[in-house]
Amino acid sequence: MDNLEINPENLQGESEVAEKKERHRHSLASFIPMLIVIIFLASFFGAVFGFMAGGFGQKVFTEISHKFPKVFQSSGNYVNSDPAVSREKIIEEDSAVIDVVEKSTPAVVSIVISKDVPKIQSFFDPFGFFGDPNSSGNAPDQNSTPNNSGGNMQKQKIGAGTGFIITSDGMIVTNKHVVADSAADYTVLTNDGKEHPAKVLARDPINDIAVIKIDGTNYSTLSFGDSNSLKIGQTAIAIGNSLGEFSNTVSKGIISGLKRNLTAGGGLGDSEKLTNIIQTDAAINPGNSGGPLLDISGKVIGINVAIAQGAQNVGFALPASQVQKITDQVKTTGKISTPYLGVRYIPVDDALQKQIKLPFNYGVMILRGQTMTDFAVIPGSPADKAGLVENDVILEVNGQKVDANNSLVDLLSKFNVGDEVTLKVWHKGDTKNVTVKLEERAQ
Repeated sequence: MDNLEINPENLQGESEVAEKKERHRHSLASFIPMLIVIIFLASFFGAVFGFMAGGFGQKVFTEISHKFPKVFQSSGNYVNSDPAVSREKIIEEDSAVIDVVEKSTPAVVSIVISKDVPKIQSFFDPFGFFGDPNSSGNAPDQNSTPNNSGGNMQKQKIGAGTGFIITSDGMIVTNKHVVADSAADYTVLTNDGKEHPAKVLARDPINDIAVIKIDGTNYSTLSFGDSNSLKIGQTAIAIGNSLGEFSNTVSKGIISGLKRNLTAGGGLGDSEKLTNIIQTDAAINPGNSGGPLLDISGKVIGINVAIAQGAQNVGFALPASQVQKITDQVKTTGKISTPYLGVRYIPVDDALQKQIKLPFNYGVMILRGQTMTDFAVIPGSPADKAGLVENDVILEVNGQKVDANNSLVDLLSKFNVGDEVTLKVWHKGDTKNVTVKLEERAQ
């Protein structure tokens, strides 16, 4: 067996390796505790600074979302669930309404209707929409014989309505049905509690609009907005003398519909056809008639005029565009000048077209009324002067069709007294154009 030879150099190398391994074990043993301490400290301070950074970041993000709410709407990836933001949004909306009310209320007035009536009769019924004394149980006793001598008469409040001031010297807009009684007296109660006797300046023979006047200066006023640009769903604010007892009552809602057509009636069998009016769910009550319907900027977009009986939150307002044209006339001339044509007619529809075999299913047919004096064409009227006769069908006014969306009255109301308009007329089987010069309707 061969003997193994041991090389001294090899023995020296192995010793160095062993020594290095020993040093490595010592250094590793001392490094591990240090590493644990470093990891612990890093985790601790990371959590602390992370928490602080997170709170600060959230605060910064909240501030940004407040300033730029449209960027962080719920339609994106971020849904704002911060209750403080929701409360702030509600407060902002409420503040806008409160600002409108505070600025507008001084220009809104209550109108009290009073009249000499027999002492035995009690006429006022705040629940009658048109201020009609006979609209419910307060009608006079049919079996009694009123004594009209001065000793048995007294002035009583028989109705109430609302209006709003449009000039600093006391010109007020309201509904015609509020001030329809020429024998009644009208008193305006301003927001400061003062009473002012009022004079009726003008009543529109077509639209349910009237203008009255009180003496004085420096009154707060309201301005008209653009009712032609209204959108369904936008905010609407109504202010009025609800039930004739609660002045400056405020209700808020939205625009529920546009260009509605309906017939509104009072308690005495009278009625009015209202066209192109605004529907709103803002609560409108008897006594609100003539009050303003406002947008969120405080502009008048309509005049509250009617409510749907038997329904909840279905009210109607005349659009500001109709009202402003009339009030501008009164400001300029002191009266309402309404152009008229001078015909009686019925609308042409599918049924009438089939019945008399007309070539059109739109327009209006000129027809006489039920009595001998109900002429189809009023003698001496613009229509008579232009040669229109019974059974003619008016199809267009200045190129615009007369149909369910554009009544003849609405189309003519866009013009002024003295204007010439071109009518497209179907006459005995032929179609022709007729030029008519509009004249002023007798008041």
